[in-house]
Amino acid sequence: MDKELRLQVYLAHCGVASRRASEALILSGRVTVNGMVVTTLGTKVHARDVVLVDGKPVFLEQKKRYIALHKPAGYICSASDPQGRPLAQDLLPPDITERVYTIGRLDYRSSGLILFTNDGDFAAALGHPSTELEKEYIVDSTVPIPDATIEAFSKGIEIDGELYTCASIERLGRKSVRIVLIEGKNREIRRVFSHFHLHPEKLHRIRIGPLMLGTLPEGKGRALSVEELRSFEPYLAAYKRRRQSHGHRD
Repeated sequence: MDKELRLQVYLAHCGVASRRASEALILSGRVTVNGMVVTTLGTKVHARDVVLVDGKPVFLEQKKRYIALHKPAGYICSASDPQGRPLAQDLLPPDITERVYTIGRLDYRSSGLILFTNDGDFAAALGHPSTELEKEYIVDSTVPIPDATIEAFSKGIEIDGELYTCASIERLGRKSVRIVLIEGKNREIRRVFSHFHLHPEKLHRIRIGPLMLGTLPEGKGRALSVEELRSFEPYLAAYKRRRQSHGHRD
């Protein structure tokens, strides 16, 4: 690295966490630079600086990793869990020695496609709402899903002061629907279902943008192909243009 980077960007490029999660680490006082605790976002660091997270040194990753994982239900998308629940990252192929983190999350009870990377720019672009990255889910309910629920979710419904809406929703059966989200608020589908006194028996993500889960076995991960990475380039370009238009620099 021959230039200074903002500390949260540096941490993301080290594979510690996404930029947003790295900001939380900084604000909570868990990051030191040259022996000093830093809690100010935007602090600049250079390769010669000594950066520690929770007392452990971190370094810029030389090899970028992009991995798709078929997460089973019952696994958590975090680097650690105080409750001792299984971690999705422990299912990654053994040849992944770099520190990687998830782009977005699937909750503990949900299954399906999740992406891991140590590329901070890639994670920031795909995780930002402005890129309008679609995520597609198959949802099976414990009871029949009323037409009114489908119509309300399609048009947008306000719950506890928050507006929830999907890009599309299609009935697959009496108890099953296909849902496409763009913004993807936290636990959005579950909150809408709960509002209508419905409970997903299965919530399964089958697509992130141009990438399909396909036949990847449950609990298995694989590297994205060159062609798959190229399919994400429009999202990265759109994010870069947005940042430039707002005068952002790393």
